[in-house]
Amino acid sequence: MLPRSRTLPSRIQDDVSGDNRDARVYFEVQSQAKPHQDVEAISPQPNFSKCFDDDGRLKRTGTVWTASSHIITAVIGSGVLSLAWAIGQLGWIAGPSVMILFAAVICYTSNLLSDCYRTGDPIAGKRNYTYMDAVRSNLGGTKVKVCGAIQYVNLVGVAIGYTIAASISMMAIKRSNCFHVHGDDAPCKMSSNMYMIIFGITEVIFSQIPDFDQVWWLSIVAAVMSFTYSTIGLSLGVAKVAENGKLQGSLMGVSIGAVTKAGTVTGTQKIWRNLQALGDIAFAYSYSIILIEIQDTLKSPPAENKTMRKATLLSIAVTTTFYLLCGCMGYAAFGDDAPTNLLTGFGFYNPYWIIDIANLAIVVHLVGAYQVFCQPLFAFVEKWSAQRWAKSEFIIHDYEVPIPFTGSVYNLNLFRLVWRTAFVAIVTVISMLLPFFNDVVGILGAFGFWPLTVYFPVEMYIAQKKIKQGTPRWVGLQVLSFTCLVVSLAAACGSVAGVLLDLKSYHPFKSTT
Repeated sequence: MLPRSRTLPSRIQDDVSGDNRDARVYFEVQSQAKPHQDVEAISPQPNFSKCFDDDGRLKRTGTVWTASSHIITAVIGSGVLSLAWAIGQLGWIAGPSVMILFAAVICYTSNLLSDCYRTGDPIAGKRNYTYMDAVRSNLGGTKVKVCGAIQYVNLVGVAIGYTIAASISMMAIKRSNCFHVHGDDAPCKMSSNMYMIIFGITEVIFSQIPDFDQVWWLSIVAAVMSFTYSTIGLSLGVAKVAENGKLQGSLMGVSIGAVTKAGTVTGTQKIWRNLQALGDIAFAYSYSIILIEIQDTLKSPPAENKTMRKATLLSIAVTTTFYLLCGCMGYAAFGDDAPTNLLTGFGFYNPYWIIDIANLAIVVHLVGAYQVFCQPLFAFVEKWSAQRWAKSEFIIHDYEVPIPFTGSVYNLNLFRLVWRTAFVAIVTVISMLLPFFNDVVGILGAFGFWPLTVYFPVEMYIAQKKIKQGTPRWVGLQVLSFTCLVVSLAAACGSVAGVLLDLKSYHPFKSTT
């Protein structure tokens, strides 16, 4: 292996020497402010480099389609599989209504957040490369540390949730074939630990992809997989409704005293289930924590916020349509017995091969979604380490490793290899300790929804646009933020109650299904 002269990926190296050494000086790329004219958003300015953007970094190549694929990969994840259960708790009236309201809030606040990618001028202002950078530029102070803690804890939580979901789907494939061979009454019990380890090993390999820009192809594959298993779930739900000859469910959801597979529903359980359902729906739309990182992959012109608005609208419209179809048809098929995970709750046994295809698609999708969420965390740790130990060979040096039969090389960084492998290993162990899919999903949704999806975008937008306190617009934004805070707290209470209930009959590392 040969040491490289350029020892860090451009996205980390730019910031190693401090804020006073702008990369534009090194590359001798000069930029100038762009006036607010539509023609300037269409034609590039003559003084801009063809190889580098206005910040001296390599030219970004992302489009509305790649951004949409990143968002769809992040949004249509394992959360879609719990929506039938969530609608079952809320009923035919509140379930779809809450889902549409969440979609509207996410779309609106995502647009506010996209305007914060550049500080000041939306075309020529200073770029914010991460969510924390945007908070630092617009709010500053202790809010930066609070935001960073919440964001990265949430990213770790998402990785844990996806590891659990992937293992459940892999077990479902094994169980589906077991039922097919031994009959529907066979016990077919197995542990999830081995499947979590398999998923973890896979993620160790894919985690060596150096940069967010380089996972675009994985996002596209994952997005295709998400549509695959969602379509299969929808189709099986339609078939089940046709078999039943009627729509299951009720206007108010699972009623008190109803006997389900989980037992008789009490008044207290009804409340906790409703609140947990809110957390599940919130988690199903969570992607704001990586929106800035996605926007940082977009080329300009046109202005990045304009492209991001289009990608957001397209992605949220597509995902909401799928959510409503999958959630509603799942509830219509099973009614009060709607499983917490539509494909792995085994309301369907046959045709078993379709279940296998759907669950395999889930696993492939989660491999990509795991990377989409974790790459910002990887980049943050590696950037901080490079600044903290700028002279460490272990941290900053890349080595060129020839890739057989391709003629190309892979840039191996020893710190990246060790740190990312350790991260995946720790996440896998935690997942083995907490294999409660539905409850973990609800907690993640409740924990991250208000601060990252609503509060910080609203506060940054108010600061950037200099909206005066007490004006109608300011009051409206604060009412939105407070309402979402109440919803998040309620959902968190419901999900925590669910975890406490599960822990009563739980033994570490002995989870079987």
